[in-house]
Amino acid sequence: MMIWTTHDIIKEIKNQGKSDLFQDLYGEIEDDSAELNRITDLMVRSKDPVTHLFSAPGRTELGGNHTDHNLGVVLCAAVQKDMLAAVSKRVDNKVVIRSDGYSEIFEMDISDLGKRSSEKGKTNALIRGVLAGIDESGGQIGGFSAEITSNVGIGSGLSSSASFEVLIGTIVNNLFNESKLLPEQIAQIGQFAENIFFGKPCGLMDQTASAIGGIMKIDFADPSHIDIQKVRFDMDTTDYVLVVVNTGSSHADLTPAYASIPAEMSAVAQELGSELLRSQNENLLYDKMTIIRPKLGDRAVLRAMHFFRENNRVQQMVAALESTDFNTFLEKVAASGASSQNVLQNAIPPQSDGMEQGLGFALGISQSFFEQTGRGVARVHGGGFAGAIQAYVHKEDFQEYSDCVSKIISPNALSVLNIRQHGACEILSLK
Repeated sequence: MMIWTTHDIIKEIKNQGKSDLFQDLYGEIEDDSAELNRITDLMVRSKDPVTHLFSAPGRTELGGNHTDHNLGVVLCAAVQKDMLAAVSKRVDNKVVIRSDGYSEIFEMDISDLGKRSSEKGKTNALIRGVLAGIDESGGQIGGFSAEITSNVGIGSGLSSSASFEVLIGTIVNNLFNESKLLPEQIAQIGQFAENIFFGKPCGLMDQTASAIGGIMKIDFADPSHIDIQKVRFDMDTTDYVLVVVNTGSSHADLTPAYASIPAEMSAVAQELGSELLRSQNENLLYDKMTIIRPKLGDRAVLRAMHFFRENNRVQQMVAALESTDFNTFLEKVAASGASSQNVLQNAIPPQSDGMEQGLGFALGISQSFFEQTGRGVARVHGGGFAGAIQAYVHKEDFQEYSDCVSKIISPNALSVLNIRQHGACEILSLK
């Protein structure tokens, strides 16, 4: 096997930088490019000779807030922020992962893939869960070492956990399965790991967006055959910049809050005669509302209302993008945000005493700014309660908005998002 020097690696990355793949993932790769330095640093510091480089993108949710877990419709996109892994095979049936920001080395033997209660909520649970999921799906597994770096920040609202799950699944799929597992399967395995091993009842949107890439409408009506429609739209043709603002508020201790949303929606669905809301309709909800409200409470009913209306909004958002009617799209984004904030009620953490409401505060600041400029919208992004908001900022207002966020929230809170067409994939082979 050829031993690659730092010079060889830099030369190969610069050569690949001219490819459509690298252009999509990172834009221009120049001599002083931050991405060139990022990739090179990762590969050089790897403890083992690197043979593969993999990338899994973060995702942004454009519409369909908290609908996927009840088999709803979502609009989402992969973004250029990603997790990178420099990888090599091992012969000892061990998986060894090192990652930026973690002093711990994540290590396990692939012969022991049973769920462990002691790993609940921890990184090892995701790794073990993905390996177990591939094994249960009839795929092959094996040992490997990976050095990981990420700019999909934890708490950034871009779903770092899904990126990580999909990254591990893509590595194993490529190294040991000749990439025969479909991206949709990798996504489902990631969700399995997070639901069953990690213990978080997430939907499937995040993993699907990371695995497949681009802007997509995903219809989860039939979980065994997810309907994925690529939406052709170029944000660069608009006068707006898509951003997320990391509010700095923590997701810690919020799993019960997240779990309450699908649980309450499902409880309403059961009162309507099915397991999940997708099998029902809003008219029946209104017909039985006087019976359901005293039994389940107002919040559960409101969350069910949000589900039905948000599903309809996604269809309207897709139609607006496909007809290049961006103003109508922004109107629907604003309506989605208002529904999440006021009807679904995932802007303020339930245990808040009023002292820490970072997400609600960022929304309030942003909405005030856009009222003054007369353009732009902000919305709850992803799970809510903490983490990040999403905003569409007019290009002429961008610097002022960025300065406002930097001064009031945090100097590094705002991140510009660029849409990426490729999902998780191998981007370099050094064999």
